[in-house]
Amino acid sequence: MLDKTKVKLGIAPIAWTNDDLPDLGGENTFAQCVSEMALAGFTGSEVGNKYPKDPAVLKKALSLRGIEICNAWFSTFLISRPYEETEKAFEEHVAFLAEMGAKVVGVSEQSYSTQGMQDQPIFEGKHVMNDEEWKLLTDGLNRLGKLSLEKYGVALTFHHHMGTVVQTAAETDRLMAETDPAYVSLLYDSGHFAYCGEDPVELVKRYASRIKHVHLKDIRPDVVEQVKKEHMSFLGGVRAGAFTIPGDGCIDFAPIFQVLEETGYTGYMVVEAEQDPAKADPLEYAIRARKYIAEKTGL
Repeated sequence: MLDKTKVKLGIAPIAWTNDDLPDLGGENTFAQCVSEMALAGFTGSEVGNKYPKDPAVLKKALSLRGIEICNAWFSTFLISRPYEETEKAFEEHVAFLAEMGAKVVGVSEQSYSTQGMQDQPIFEGKHVMNDEEWKLLTDGLNRLGKLSLEKYGVALTFHHHMGTVVQTAAETDRLMAETDPAYVSLLYDSGHFAYCGEDPVELVKRYASRIKHVHLKDIRPDVVEQVKKEHMSFLGGVRAGAFTIPGDGCIDFAPIFQVLEETGYTGYMVVEAEQDPAKADPLEYAIRARKYIAEKTGL
């Protein structure tokens, strides 16, 4: 059983309103989203586009519901734009997170990413970095991580993701090997590893010492197979239901939780399962996810 004093549970607003596909959940309000998060038994949230930008307004709304901000996605463009451009936007982002009390920031390299291209098959055309690009990425992440930690007390966690330059286990291996563990950690996402054919259990074991944030995401393998066969985009797969909550797909989370327990994981585990809320009611699925996690972890 995981230690309640060390591990907290959060959920991402993407189940209520999808920032990349605004028509999915466009009718759902910020107030409904965070109220239902609390009702389902979660204490942490990541940040969505409908969230108030003013920290005072956001803090008040969240404190009423016993919710705190635990992370927010940040897109870097370290291999395609000048470093200074990314650093300026990153520092503003991290300053906001620090003011909200978050301890980590989730970073994804979005240069040449295909995840948002609705006419690009997700299993085709992924950019593969050369050695020069790898150095730009890893050096840049080290610099950003040092800034974030030393100036704001926020740890940089890198989010491997379908359609990006760091998607596979081999790419994640290289990223971990070529970045400084003091400044760059891993945002481990069970669903993204499973989606691209990697073993999420093997990889949580491999990276346990570097994991500082966890996304609990399951996949429906029949839908992922459909995405491959029909050459669908990442967002097309989301619409079709490729992702779902823990316990509703094919991933066995019990050994994942066991590894995190045995290695002393401290931080947030966040349910992040983007689906069409018209097909998968966000509150219902949040409650189901919370119950499943409680049964498997004691949290």
